[in-house]
Amino acid sequence: MANRPKRLGLCLFAGFALAVLLPCKIQSAAANEIDIRAGSERFISQRREVHKRTADANALVSSEAPIESKPAPRSVRKPGSVSAKGPYYVDFRARTAASWGHAFVWFGKTSEREVEVAGLTPAGDTLAYVVGYLTWVPSETGASYGDLDPQYLTASYRVYLNEPDAKRVFAYIKQLQASSPVWNAETSNCTAFIGSIADFMGLKVPLRWERPEEYVNSLKAMNGGRQIVHLSSEQ
Repeated sequence: MANRPKRLGLCLFAGFALAVLLPCKIQSAAANEIDIRAGSERFISQRREVHKRTADANALVSSEAPIESKPAPRSVRKPGSVSAKGPYYVDFRARTAASWGHAFVWFGKTSEREVEVAGLTPAGDTLAYVVGYLTWVPSETGASYGDLDPQYLTASYRVYLNEPDAKRVFAYIKQLQASSPVWNAETSNCTAFIGSIADFMGLKVPLRWERPEEYVNSLKAMNGGRQIVHLSSEQ
């Protein structure tokens, strides 16, 4: 019976200690949980900041990258450009001369500066030209003085061709040069020569007796300034 007061005292002391310590542990646990949550949120926030900075850096590098590293844009052909008209051409031209003037053609490839010249002129000096009004005289069918000089040009009408048609037309010009051994002011003259080329290409052709400048301008007007020529299968 003597031990009962001691036991009771011990129980009361234990209960009091438990009552004091339990709230402290609860508060400590709550504080730890808060610290854990705060640490987790800081970690997530730091990760987001790292991702954001990485994305910003990538965007900056992309914007400052040299133009050469980017894929080259596809080229687009503009309507009306030379490449759209055709890779080859025949240019009917007229220039000044000592008296009547002269008509001839340039022909070649649009991507090249070099041109070929074809025209019909009397071979020789002024005497051959004068005699050519009376009869036929030997001719030349290549470039003559002034054909390549822009300051002498008085009229021009250029038409464009695709490669298959250009091969046929250029072959015809060469054949016409080889088969035109004589010149005459009334019949086998320079306007008749370029008129044969225009006719082969399917263009409407003026009368051969017009002056070279008028002839080229009439050729252009009669064909409505048409710039692209396609040969028919019969040509």
